Amino acid sequence: MTKLDAPAPQSAAPARRGRPSKAKAEGTADTRESILDAAEDLFSKHGFYGVTIREVAREAGVDTALVHYYFGAKRGLFDAVFLRRAEVWNNERVDAINRYARDPGPGGMTLEGLFEAFLRPPFQWSLKGGPGWKHYAALVAQTNANPTFGGETMARYFDPAIRRLIELIKQIMPGAREVDLYWAYHNLSGALTLTLGETGRLDRLSGGLCRSGDLEAACDYMIRFAAAGFRAVCGPDSGGPADR
Repeated sequence: MTKLDAPAPQSAAPARRGRPSKAKAEGTADTRESILDAAEDLFSKHGFYGVTIREVAREAGVDTALVHYYFGAKRGLFDAVFLRRAEVWNNERVDAINRYARDPGPGGMTLEGLFEAFLRPPFQWSLKGGPGWKHYAALVAQTNANPTFGGETMARYFDPAIRRLIELIKQIMPGAREVDLYWAYHNLSGALTLTLGETGRLDRLSGGLCRSGDLEAACDYMIRFAAAGFRAVCGPDSGGPADR
């Protein structure tokens, strides 16, 4: 943003909710990012319904009116938080699986190779992207399990990448039934978001043998688990519920 030639005059009137002054509205991009960071942190810890605009403004160190100016109501703020990293996450995943499809190696595409390309980016962002990506992974895990608006939100931001993955799985498993492919992905989706949420459940269940924060190991296990699961559910001898 460009700086204004002179600061806006100070008003003696009490602050009112609504559109802020032009000086506030044309604040730096850092202000908007600070609001998104604060909202992401709070939403990831307390969920959509456990956070207020006032709390986000206080955490970001800005006036409540500025949050409303940038994002409107709370759902608009939530959607902006969700979209910001979803674009990065999903663009990388689609680029990775498309690269793999173009050059899979001499043996052609395999489920293991395809899931490696699809799953590695979110794990790497959570490992190396800093606290914001940890917050985002927890937020996605919550949203994926939210019965009120989770399905609609996940569909809006994640379905294009998932549909591309399923298209490529069909090339590897041309005889797979549509119903089996979607059930198989449904199971993978739950495992993926739970794992990226790093809840500590695995640590307690295993008595410390496994660590939910060991995302390198988690990704390796999930690639093998997903490939085996899709073969079991979508293969010619799967014997799905419709066949029983």
